[in-house]
Amino acid sequence: MAIDEARLNEFLGRAVGDLGAAISSTLMLVGDKLGFYRALAAQPLTPAELAARTGTHERYVREWLANQAAGGYVSFDPASGRYGLDEVQALCLADPDGPVDLPGAYEVVQDTFHVLERTLENFRTGKGMEWGEHHPCLFRGTERFFRAGYNAHLLGEWLPALEGVVEKLKAGAKVADVGCGHGASTTLMARAFPDSEFVGYDYHGPSIEVARQRAREAGVDNARFETADATGYDEADFDLICFFDCLHDMGDPVGAARHARDALASDGTCMLVEPFAGDSVEANLNPVGRVYYGASSQICVPVSLARNGLALGAQAGEARLREVMIAAGFGRFRRATETPFNLVLEARP
Repeated sequence: MAIDEARLNEFLGRAVGDLGAAISSTLMLVGDKLGFYRALAAQPLTPAELAARTGTHERYVREWLANQAAGGYVSFDPASGRYGLDEVQALCLADPDGPVDLPGAYEVVQDTFHVLERTLENFRTGKGMEWGEHHPCLFRGTERFFRAGYNAHLLGEWLPALEGVVEKLKAGAKVADVGCGHGASTTLMARAFPDSEFVGYDYHGPSIEVARQRAREAGVDNARFETADATGYDEADFDLICFFDCLHDMGDPVGAARHARDALASDGTCMLVEPFAGDSVEANLNPVGRVYYGASSQICVPVSLARNGLALGAQAGEARLREVMIAAGFGRFRRATETPFNLVLEARP
């Protein structure tokens, strides 16, 4: 059979790029944990200078820098022999308040290697894996990666896109953040709207403890955190109930949405933030879809199947999510806004 050389070379070029990214994934974590990115963001450095600045071994640092420069994550000046980060690289690699926290995303990737044997078992048997069974790096990475998006968009774009919500928050509203994890979204909103009351719910007890600590560190006293699943909290009359990147993970998303519907005030709003997705597989065959399908097959779907759930997956899409919310009793549903990584959906009674 004749080989299409052009097609072969195109495929191999893509595969080599992916292989380079895969072998470099742990080096991204090295750069983050040893402070390499932060040091390079401050000023360009030679390998010896970076090693001295971070208390590490120059020979390893030299190899790390070459790897990062080859991937375009670090800039190299041959004339001076120094490496550094340009403005965009620094924003994504060394700024925890930037729009994208790439090292945080690689902590999520790290977890998938920790749970590889369970993933193999899940594929063979159809079993699931609870969120709390994952390595703690998943919880840290999830907080970091999504917190960056919340910092960039939640206050300035997402909440203003909801009908009348910001006005209520300024005046003093009651808000629930369901599936809050480490509480990044809850604390961010609580700091911005000190006259409102916020409560974060999550069924993972250790995450709730971290959320409480984060709120204390931020000096936030109008947010509290409770261990409860999405159908187990008792409070009601909420003006706003939020689900940030979590409804698709749940064993009973319709039940969780119905519980939220019942816990809302009569004129309340439910904000559903979900991974960006189209309504068909072919609409998601792109780099963002590839990332989310990867996370979905190893994290999201197993969490839902652990409870014999619907396993919506991270690429459920707006049409499927609409079905869930309408089945839960919401009468109005619309796409409020979007980013390249998220859909922001508004549901009202």
